[in-house]
Amino acid sequence: MEFDAKKVTQDIVKWIRDWFEENGPGCNAIVAISGGKDSSVVAALCVEALGRERVIGVLLPKGQQFDIDVSKALVEHLGIRHYEINIQDCFDGLMKKLQEQLPEVAVQTVTNLPPRLRMAATYAVSQSLNGRVANTCNLSEDWVGYATRYGDGAGDFSPLSRLTVQEVKAIGRELGLPSMFVDKTPIDGLQPKTDEENLGFTYAVLDRYIRTGEIDDIATKERIDRLHRINQFKLRFMDCFEYRP
Repeated sequence: MEFDAKKVTQDIVKWIRDWFEENGPGCNAIVAISGGKDSSVVAALCVEALGRERVIGVLLPKGQQFDIDVSKALVEHLGIRHYEINIQDCFDGLMKKLQEQLPEVAVQTVTNLPPRLRMAATYAVSQSLNGRVANTCNLSEDWVGYATRYGDGAGDFSPLSRLTVQEVKAIGRELGLPSMFVDKTPIDGLQPKTDEENLGFTYAVLDRYIRTGEIDDIATKERIDRLHRINQFKLRFMDCFEYRP
């Protein structure tokens, strides 16, 4: 079935309005702005749904961010209020304490700490400014666990988590976002490699497999299936022991 970007965009805008009416009448949408397609599209959808006066962007560089100008261009394009909070000092301070106390700090810990600090800062802004935090993950990333739990995987509402990368791009174009925001090479800002280099396959291949079940390379299929299987826990809120008296 062909993806109807216009209809889905309209449906998401209505969904955001209805969600805020039920879960935060008069509240602001708080969006962590990375400059990538997902945060750009989410911010644009929130502006369409709530008006630019109720959307607040949070820019969260860690030291010097080479593509921070894209984030600044996005908030200027949308005309939304924004705040820039550099997490470098927080990261350095916490890393110092961890290195003092632990026999070893894992590489994955160093990688995942910045997104968790960014989300803590985003929620701090949200609580101070009568907000609700937007999750900016998409289905493709969630499918293979390419998100940090309680980092960029957190949020109060999620407009894009049932849409693939290609579908998110189509919505961005439907909203009239410039190509610099929609087609920017996806990077997490934490490692020198692109998302697709880290994953070992392209989002186009992944999206086709998700939507049709079709894939040409067996090794890639097995890798995607394995990543999907071992990262299922990230998509659940939390596994709980069910006590039944």
